[in-house]
Amino acid sequence: MALIVQKYGGTSVANPERIQKVAERVARFHAQGHQIVVVVSAMSGETDRLIRLAKEINPHPDGRELDVLVSTGEQVTIALMAMAIKELGIPARSYTGGQVRILTDEAHTKARILDIQADRLLADIAAGTVIVVAGFQGMTERGDITTLGRGGSDTTGVAIAAALKADECQIYTDVDGVYTTDPRIVPEARRLATITFEEMLEMASLGSKVLQIRSVEFAGKYKVKLRVLSSFSENDNEGTLITFEDSKTMEQPIISGIAFNRDEAKLSLLGVPDRPGIAHAILSPVGEAHVDVDMIIQNTGVDGSTDFSFTVHRNDYQKTLDILTQSIKPLTGAREVQGDCKICKISIVGVGMRSHAGVASLMFRTLADEGINIQMISTSEIKISVVIDEKYMELAVRALHKAFGLDSENSLIER
Repeated sequence: MALIVQKYGGTSVANPERIQKVAERVARFHAQGHQIVVVVSAMSGETDRLIRLAKEINPHPDGRELDVLVSTGEQVTIALMAMAIKELGIPARSYTGGQVRILTDEAHTKARILDIQADRLLADIAAGTVIVVAGFQGMTERGDITTLGRGGSDTTGVAIAAALKADECQIYTDVDGVYTTDPRIVPEARRLATITFEEMLEMASLGSKVLQIRSVEFAGKYKVKLRVLSSFSENDNEGTLITFEDSKTMEQPIISGIAFNRDEAKLSLLGVPDRPGIAHAILSPVGEAHVDVDMIIQNTGVDGSTDFSFTVHRNDYQKTLDILTQSIKPLTGAREVQGDCKICKISIVGVGMRSHAGVASLMFRTLADEGINIQMISTSEIKISVVIDEKYMELAVRALHKAFGLDSENSLIER
């Protein structure tokens, strides 16, 4: 008997028929003697519908009230799911994030989980009840409803698995695992049987939409066994297992996957005084506005000035541009502010990069052969990211996928 947390995304619970299918899957696990906690998203399209409603009232809705509104999507799903499970003769109980007491900070629309009080869940589990929890949401100390940002149900699932010390957290989506890249872009992309937490963390942070980055961070930090599966498949033993790197493994692909993100925007301050503290003067107001900065480049100073560029999420582009233009440019004495929201980021990821030279050279040569100009470069121990013009994104992904042999089952290189 194992304690298993199963998370189901919006497409998995898109309608009553899909909800009943999930209930039947839960019933199979329950019949095998497992203790089950189910975490669900809102029904497919529901969150977007609620956001559209809000914007019909106010194009820039208040964050607190928007959280109150969009959190109702998951509340509908948990009630329907609990009903479907009970209809199969299995005791079930639904909980909102606040009822579980998923405590978060007060950053509305993108809150972070601070603590989970699991006592009520543990008592119900011990009594043989299947628990159905609303993903994506929590509650502040003051009792305000919060939401965790897009993909937040993944984080809820992993965080609950960590709090309950579950044997496994299974993330059910509309894909059957983690692929070398998006099969819609590269039909030859392959499903990975395993991937390390390090690689998955990089893939999630770099644009892979399979898992939200915070869910991978939670899983790695608390050593939660994580598996990605398809809710449309009857086989519960496949998918992709996300695990820790095995130092005994003798073979490892140089590159495990290629991630891309078209939701990027680049901003540049030209002619900034080249003096200590200038980076802080630029990025501090941006951070105070709750804007996450990704890649940063500062050119070598010439004649006492330098150019400073960085990327942000495209949704934060206009807000950040306004901050730079209205506040930071006058404060720093910069000559000019430039912005570009038609860029994308392409990244290659693999723990095998640690033991192989020439990876960057191959990446840059491949892009050059396709006539693609690189605007920015960022590296870590297991990834290389470049910013390019958005119109070249699919071409770049396909070319790199082929160059690194990811379309072949025999792409393993002896370490």
